[in-house]
Amino acid sequence: MSELFAEHKNRLTEYINTYSDRVDFLTIRLEQAEETNIFLRSSKIETLSESIALGGQVRACYRGGWGFSAFNDLDTLIDRIEEAISAARMIGDSQTILADVAPIQTTCRVPLTGSDPREISLADKKKLCDRYNIILREYSKSITATTVSYSDSSQQIIMVNSDGSAIEQSWTDMEMRFSATAREDDLIQTGRETTGSRQAYEDLTNLDQQVIGAAQRSVNALSLPKIKGDTYTVVIDPILTGLFVHEAFGHLSEADMAYENPDLLEVMSMGKRFGSEELQIFDGAAPIEAENNYIHRGSYFYDDEGTPATTTQLIKDGVLVGRLHTRETAGSLGEQPTGNARCLNYHYSPIVRMTNTWIAKGKTPVKELFQDISEGVYARNWLGGMTNGEMFTFSAGEAWMIRNGELAEPVKDVTLSGNVFKTLANIEAIGDDFYWDESGGCGKGGQSGLAVGCGGPSLRIKNITIGGNAD
Repeated sequence: MSELFAEHKNRLTEYINTYSDRVDFLTIRLEQAEETNIFLRSSKIETLSESIALGGQVRACYRGGWGFSAFNDLDTLIDRIEEAISAARMIGDSQTILADVAPIQTTCRVPLTGSDPREISLADKKKLCDRYNIILREYSKSITATTVSYSDSSQQIIMVNSDGSAIEQSWTDMEMRFSATAREDDLIQTGRETTGSRQAYEDLTNLDQQVIGAAQRSVNALSLPKIKGDTYTVVIDPILTGLFVHEAFGHLSEADMAYENPDLLEVMSMGKRFGSEELQIFDGAAPIEAENNYIHRGSYFYDDEGTPATTTQLIKDGVLVGRLHTRETAGSLGEQPTGNARCLNYHYSPIVRMTNTWIAKGKTPVKELFQDISEGVYARNWLGGMTNGEMFTFSAGEAWMIRNGELAEPVKDVTLSGNVFKTLANIEAIGDDFYWDESGGCGKGGQSGLAVGCGGPSLRIKNITIGGNAD
């Protein structure tokens, strides 16, 4: 961190000491962000920018009521503190209950393993986007539109609070997205790819095969038959497993969902069985994953309330054993804080968010997942999806029919839908493979694009509803 930025810590601490006796809890978060954004649509540059922003937020809690104020001018900080305190005192009418977290004074950085994108010129980043755009456009004459986007963000944060914590933390995140749209007469198909990294700029410079894959899927889909809508036994690849565990189950594990919904809290009650004894589901932000020394996109040392990053087991041997918390939800439900309070940037208050969410690999060789399926579907990758409570719908990036235990003809327009709890119970086998998908940009509460990781093995699931042709 720059010396000038670090000097602000003493000033923030002085303000905390001055004003903390007026509320039950007070915290100030100061953030400096350096960002690059590039967006190409076909051959046109729509965005090409670099920016540096300095701002922060004040949060105050009094008798259970929260006040929040954001600022981008340090000279107005005293006024913003007064605003947050006044708002909290105005609405507080019960009791402040926050789970205990030991005070922490530290400086840390999520380490890069290669080049920092801030050391790469804007011109070179633009050349990278141009190269990928050319690959998309030249793949086939059928491709009529392409998009390439690049973004990087380096955040430096100071967080101090009335419990005595003073934490300096920083990280860098990068992401690229590609799409190709192919057309033949009135038929239009799109292929997409997204990838990201918190490790090195080099992770984004060798993506030719992924870019080609997006173009290839869009062109191939023009001539593929649509799947017949029905209920199938389905085998999904690790990327779709990651999407499923994040979107369909992970959000239901965020404690504010249950905290604000008594019916969901009853459904998501501890000790309830949701799957077989082989099913293990986790979420964790610890920067270094023990098995392969890998840093995932949802990794950090401390969350945006200063709680240390942890690994939380959500389902153990098929049984619900944990959920994700802020200090407030943990205190209100009498559970331990998990370090899952996150905000997109200083404009937003921290809320319960996933970090890196995964299903642990199983014991079934992947080839055996297809055995004894007389007619089923193998689905890979994703195009999009949505969830509504415990219901989900996902679109596969590509798919094949399974006939008599073997892959058969490819099909398109495969959408998988169902109830998450029934689907977890219908997992028949868990593959012995595993893959981390670093393409995640999670949205919740108006905070879209928060970096997350998700992963898992291939899964075999019975009774999945797939939309398609009626005959």
